[in-house]
Formats: sequence, structure tokens, C-alpha cells
Amino acid sequence: MSLIPNREAAKAAPFIQLRSEAPGTPEAQLPMQVIRRNGTVSKFDAGKISVAMTKAFLAVEGHTAAASRRVHEVVEQLTGEVVGALTRRMSEGRTFHIEDVQDQVELALMRSEHHKVARAYVLYRDERTRQRAELQAAKPAGPSAEPVMHVTLANRTRIPLDHARLALIVEEACAGLDGVDAAPVLGEIHRNIYDGISQDELALASVMAARTLVEQEPNYAYASARLLLDKLRTEVLSFVHGAPINASQADMVTRYPDYFPAYIKTGIKAELLDPDLGRYDAKRLAAALKPERDLAFQFLGLQTLYDRYFLHADGNRIELPQAFFMRVAMGLAAREIDREARAIEFYDLLSSFDFMASTPTLFNSGTLRPQLSSCFLTTVADDLDGIFKSVKDNALLAKYSGGLGNDWTRVRGLGAHIKGTNGESQGVVPFLKVANDTAIAVNQGGKRKGAVCAYLETWHIDIEEFLDLRKNTGDDRRRTHDMNTANWVPDLFMQRVEADGEWTLFSPDETPDLHDLYGKAFAERYAAYEAKAKRGEIRVFKQVRATDLWRKMLTMLFETGHPWITFKDPCNLRSPQQHAGVIHSSNLCTEITLNTSDDEVAVCNLGSINLLNHIADGRLNDARLKRSVTTAMRMLDNVIDINFYTIPEARRSNLRHRPVGLGLMGFQDALQVMRIPVASDAAVAFADTSMEAIAFHAISASVDLAAERGRYPSFEGSLWSRGILPIDSVQLLAEARGGLDVDRTATLDWGLLRERVQSTGMRNSNVMAIAPTATISNICGVAQSIEPAYQNLYVKSNMSGDFTVVNEFLVRDLKARGLWDEVMVNDLKYFDGSVGAIDRIPHDLKALYATAFEIDSTWLIEAASRRQKWIDQSQSLNLYIANPSGRKLDALYRLAWSRGLKTTYYLRSRSATHVEKSTLKGTDGKLNSVASATALSAGAPIMMPQAATAPDLSNAVACSIDNPECEACQ
Repeated sequence: MSLIPNREAAKAAPFIQLRSEAPGTPEAQLPMQVIRRNGTVSKFDAGKISVAMTKAFLAVEGHTAAASRRVHEVVEQLTGEVVGALTRRMSEGRTFHIEDVQDQVELALMRSEHHKVARAYVLYRDERTRQRAELQAAKPAGPSAEPVMHVTLANRTRIPLDHARLALIVEEACAGLDGVDAAPVLGEIHRNIYDGISQDELALASVMAARTLVEQEPNYAYASARLLLDKLRTEVLSFVHGAPINASQADMVTRYPDYFPAYIKTGIKAELLDPDLGRYDAKRLAAALKPERDLAFQFLGLQTLYDRYFLHADGNRIELPQAFFMRVAMGLAAREIDREARAIEFYDLLSSFDFMASTPTLFNSGTLRPQLSSCFLTTVADDLDGIFKSVKDNALLAKYSGGLGNDWTRVRGLGAHIKGTNGESQGVVPFLKVANDTAIAVNQGGKRKGAVCAYLETWHIDIEEFLDLRKNTGDDRRRTHDMNTANWVPDLFMQRVEADGEWTLFSPDETPDLHDLYGKAFAERYAAYEAKAKRGEIRVFKQVRATDLWRKMLTMLFETGHPWITFKDPCNLRSPQQHAGVIHSSNLCTEITLNTSDDEVAVCNLGSINLLNHIADGRLNDARLKRSVTTAMRMLDNVIDINFYTIPEARRSNLRHRPVGLGLMGFQDALQVMRIPVASDAAVAFADTSMEAIAFHAISASVDLAAERGRYPSFEGSLWSRGILPIDSVQLLAEARGGLDVDRTATLDWGLLRERVQSTGMRNSNVMAIAPTATISNICGVAQSIEPAYQNLYVKSNMSGDFTVVNEFLVRDLKARGLWDEVMVNDLKYFDGSVGAIDRIPHDLKALYATAFEIDSTWLIEAASRRQKWIDQSQSLNLYIANPSGRKLDALYRLAWSRGLKTTYYLRSRSATHVEKSTLKGTDGKLNSVASATALSAGAPIMMPQAATAPDLSNAVACSIDNPECEACQ
């Protein structure tokens, strides 16, 4: 007999959201309650757990004195573990179902390897279940003995539970979804409600009931979202209209037009919305809302909006999904001539999920302070005024959801002379510590953590200390545990590594022009400074072996996930704006490459095309793509003029150059729909052609905007003005390097577009950048950015909680072949969402659904290289390594450089949040956290070619997937 009882008869089904604290804290002493099988509630008593386990142990081991003493000790320990497990699974406390408690007892016995006792306990549970069923069957026919259920309203009034409405809402939520049935959801709800349950708890119980079934059928994620919608509708409509309102989804056809104008008035009165929104024709906009699009959300997407995006007043949300999208659209259309028409056009694009604006735009569009930009890049001056002005600027920019990239290369290094005090500098590291703490202190109003990335060029004298910033050992005053870091690597350094040459480190106060030089000019000036150092004309410098420094860069990247590797010369040599300045760093997520100076803080405004929505009949739908890109470019251009700028340098830069960053998401989904494995030549080719199409339409749209609104002010002298498009600028990099191994194939009519760019001009200095899209891809229910699938069944963590994620395309294929069953679910859990080790899955599906750690990351680099030739900025490219070694890392990053990539992002390693091996039922979401693991397999020790023996990496922690503390994962 299995040690695990029938889960259909005994599921864990937690649902009440109270408080979560470790055992022993005052908060943990709040009364915990247990829902009994008849629906009544009683006080939680840990002593009953001890009694039940003691009986099980004594039944197996006997009643001798020795056995009793041992049993007492073991039971005491196991009882503590059970209570601890129950408490850890709480969020703000909880009421448990009796079966949930018994499940934890069973798991504790099995995990402690008391298998005979666990078996006795399971048999006892099964016998009791049988006895209860027999007793129920023996009851005489007559009126139901079930207790009457009541619901407690917010004003403490108790009313009878409306079973008919509950059934209606659940059936409506399940309607039209393949493989979804209302009966098990209703059964789970009724099993977990109790007399006197609050209205909010009842709504939450409905959501949780559907969520427990997601692992069996991914479409329950849609049903869960629709049940959350019911809770949201009640909350929003009741508050906005000032009276209790319960509305079904079918009611929203008439409810939305009445609600929308009231919502606008409520938002303006609460000083949440710009009063200008009140001057729109609200009835015209309300008539354009499409209530049926509320049904397009999966649970993760809607829960994310519910927790972090929807506006709220006095603790009550006031936005429904379609009103939210219309509010964003209205904010972006504020300066259009026919504002209503444009708002409706923008709304249609957003609410269809064909395109999604970036998080700051979604947060703030249409509000009193519309800070809509995603990324800000600064360069830090080499004096106290400049340093602390940069720290203050970071705080102001981060306050309204901006992500930051700081170039620190100009700050003099450790031991450099300070003329004003005749002393020596402590280097750049102490100031980085201040910047780190500022980012944590300014946390964007609790919506998401403040985040900053510090960049330093590889020739800086402090580079070795910079590499150590994220280590957990050493002087904590010289560590930045929260700040991201990145190497800004010149081509000359990579050439010295290839030649196994020497590399010289300098302090920038003695070599100030290196900061602004790149390509051949940098190489010549750097050699001149090396000669001066040999002659004793430079005070602070250090010579190292280039391969030794490279080895340490890669080792630290693997051990700590930082600093990332980004390349200075490709960014500058291919920059359309090289006539107007120098790119000194990228941004927080390494996709933005814009000029910075003391007078200009670079700003970029982001949004992403949902590639999945543009696949039809197994190919890219170019007509739909053109429409989406054209409208998206207009929206992004509008951001520049509407934007709320917190510092003048950002406003000056943005209005002068008008850069935007149009990217994409859902690349993996598109491949799977087209039946293309990511590790294939066909995937690389699709990366090429899809990015070419996006680039073509984006540049064309910017030309159209230039014809309508005028060129951007710094257009003259740009590569655009010289007829050099991104595909043409590849040659500039090739010439500087003396050759470049990059495919330059094109399929569209670039000649005609090139002529239009030169004659008409561009509205935007930069138009493309592929961001991580971590949160907005959740909203749209697609894979992030250009990422391969992490796992096919896993638990995703973000600031809204932990969520079960199942690859619906895989499930669909397995169903078609008769392979989707409970055994397959268990196999996927056991192998952490990987299909490669499951024998009965056919080889074609194993190739199509191979996960990130099952494919060679060289495929990702090859695909990124094909995209990079079309992109005027860069792309957030994560690399994955399952069995790391120094040779693999060395080969991977050298390949990235040789293929002309401008930047790379995180190095991802196993493992991240794991699927609970026993069950996912009742384990996902904000109410119930599945334990995370960071048990990284160290693999082979890092050994670089021609380098000394590497350190032990048994505790290496390169960035894990879906870390809720990681900006990229949010």
C-alpha cells in the first residue's frame, strides 16, 4: 500500500490569510484554528498531534519503558516540525483544515524515515475515512443534517450563504475552458468553508479551490483568475458606487459603462488620477471597453495586477482590468489631437496583450506624477559634490519606479592622491556602499525594491575589489549585498586575454581620457599610458596577467552572479549617437546603451511586443505585427513628452534625443507553437527574421512620426543621418576589430527604408532594446523576453507570492498523445519540470520542450547575435549553465564577444525554487509558500586555460531563477 493516502479524499486546502511568523514569536501565539469535517471551527491544539503520533509509534514499537522514552523524544521533535511547517506555510496567520494538519503529520513521519509508523498512520486515516462513509450511508433519509452556513459581512452582519450564486460564479469561471470542471472546484470550496466565514475569506477559498487543480490541468489558472475577478468586482464596484454590489462576469457588459465614469471621478477625488482625465469623453471610452478581455488573464497575471498595479483608495481597489488599461491609454494619449480615438487605439493594443508597456508606465500613466520611464543611466563625477549629487539623483529617480545604471569609472582609485587634503583616496568602493544603501532605503513605495547597477571599466585600479563586492565574506563595509554590478569591458582587454598578455590597471585621475575613448583610439592611448607607467610617470598603477583577471571575473560571476559581462566597444562603435557623446555603461538590466555626461542623464522608455500573439498558421503575421509596432512606437514617443522628470538632466537628455526601447516577449511560446526546438538552426533563423521584421517596422514608424512631428533635435550627424542603419553599423565593428564572425543576411527591402531615413529623418535616436519583461510577461501569460523555458512545471516566486506554473503547450501535446495523467505530473515534479529524463515522452517532444539547463547556451548566443545586428541598443541575455566548469564559462563568454554581442546579463545556475515532491495541491500563491532551495550543484572546479588552480566553488550561488529579491525576476 502506498504511504500517501488518497489525495482526492484528503487534500490540504488552506485558504484563510492571516499572519505568518516563526514559532515562538508573539505573533505566532495568536489563536490558530482548525476547520473540522462538519464545517465547525475549533482551537488548534498541538497536543492532539503528539497524541496521534504517539499512538502510531506505540502500535508499531510496543509499550516497553525504553520504547516509551524514545517515542516521547521523537514525537516531541516531530510535533515541533509539524507545527513549524504549518506556520511557515502561513502568510499573516491561518486557520487550517483537519486534513491539512494530518497531511503534515504524515509528511513529517515519512521525511524522518519512520516508514512503518507512517504506514500505520496512513492505514488508520484510511480506516477512519471508510468508517465515516459507512456512518453517513447508514443515516436515515430525511432533511439534511448539514449545518446551515452563514457569511459574515464587513459590518459583522451574518447572512446565509448564497449557494446558488456561489455555483453560478464557479460555473461561469469554468465555462469554455477545456479540461476544466466546476464540480471539483465547488466540492473543494464546500469542504473548506465554515459557519461564519467572512466574505473575503469565502472569495479567497474559491480562488484557492481552483488553484489546487492547476497541476492537473493548466486551464484552471484561468478559472482561478476568473474567481479572483469576482472578488475584485465586489471590492471595486461596492467602493466606487458606495453600496454593496455583487456582479457576475455576464453582468459586466452593462456594469462597465456605468462604472467607468464613476471610477474616473473617484480617482480624481482621491487625488490618484490626473484631473485632465475628467475632461475626456468618458461615455465614449466606456463604450469601447471590452469586458470579455477580463477572461484572458491567468491567475499569476491578475494576482500581480491586483497586488501591485491597480490603484486603491482608503485600502480599497478602485480599478477593474479594462479600466486599468484604459487609464494607462488615456494618460499616453493626453496630448493627441483626437484624444479619445487614440486612447481607444492604445487601449485595444494593451488589453489584447499584443503589446505591453513597461511597469513604470503601467504604474503611473494618467496619475498626478506620470513618471513613465523604465531606465536611467548616469555617470558619476570624481569629486564629493558630484558623487553625492549622483546618490541624490539615484534616490529621486528610484522614487517613482526607475531602474538605475551608474558609471563609476571616473572616480579615482584606492591610493590615488587627493589634492585638497594632500591625502590618499579610499577608492570607489566606500561610495558604492552608500549607493547600495540608498537603493534599499528608497523602495518605490513598496511596489518593488529600488534597484541599481554599478559599472566599472576593466582598467580601473579598483577592479579587483569591485569584483568582490557581492561576496559574503570579508569586510562588510566593503561589500554591497543588494547592488548589481557589471564589468564594462573594452575590446583591447579581450584581445589581451586571447593573446595571454599583460594588462595594466590605472587610476582614472591620472588617465582621464580613457573613460571617453573606445576602439582604436582607446587602444593607442592605453598603450601610451602603459609606456608612461614603465617610465615612472604614473603614480598609481598595477600590472596583472590578463587571463588571471579574466579568470577572476568569471569565477566571481559564477560564485556571486556578479559582475555581469558587458562590452564597451560594440556599444559605442555601433551607436547611432556617437557624434553626440559616449556610452559609459548600460542600465540595470543591460539592454539600454545611451550616452551619458554631467549634463545628460540618459532615459529610456520601454515596451514589448508579445510575439506569441503575432503567430498565425505557424508563421509570423507581418500585417498584425506592423499594426502593433506602429501603435506601440507612437505610445512610446508620447511617453517622452508626457513624462514627469525628477531631475533636469534627465529631461534635457530625453527631449534632445528622444530614445525609446521597443522589445519583445513570448519568444519561447512562439517557437513552441511553430514546433521549433530552441536548440536548433531553425530557432536561430526565426530569431533573425522576427527581429528583422520588428526592426523594420519600428524604424519605419519612427520615420513616419518624424514626418508628422519632426526629427529629434540631435539627428544631424548621427549614423541615421548618414544612411547607416543598425545592420550597416555591424561593418564599423568589424573594421575596428579586423574582422567579425557575424551573419549579415537580410530579407526585407532595407534600401528603400534607408533612403526614407536619410530624407525624412527619425523621430527617435534609438528605437529598439529587449528588456527582461519579467512582470509584464506574467501579466500577458507568456514566457519572459527571449528566455528559454526554465521548467515545464515549477513554482514561480515574486512579490505577490509563489505560484504553480505548468507549460500549457506541453500539456496539450501530452494529452493529444494520451500521456497526460497523474503519473506524468509526478514524474515532472520528480525531475524538476524537465522532460529529458522521462522515458515515455517521445524524442520530438523532449527536443521541443527542453528546458534552459538542458540546452547548450551557445544556441542562445547564436540567436542573440542574429538579433543584435538589427538592434540599435542591446538585449538582456541570460545564460544558463547546469554543469559548470571554467572551460565552459570561458568559451561561452568569449563566444558572446566574438559574435558581436554588446552585453550579457545574469549567469543562471541550478537550482531555484523547486516543486514540492509530494503535492502541489494547496501549495501555491501568497497564502502558501513552497520552500525554496538554493542547492547549487557545483560541478567541476573552475579551471581557466593556462591559469592557476581555481578556488573551491562548492558554495557558489550564481543567480537563481525567480528570486523575489531580484529586479530581473520582477
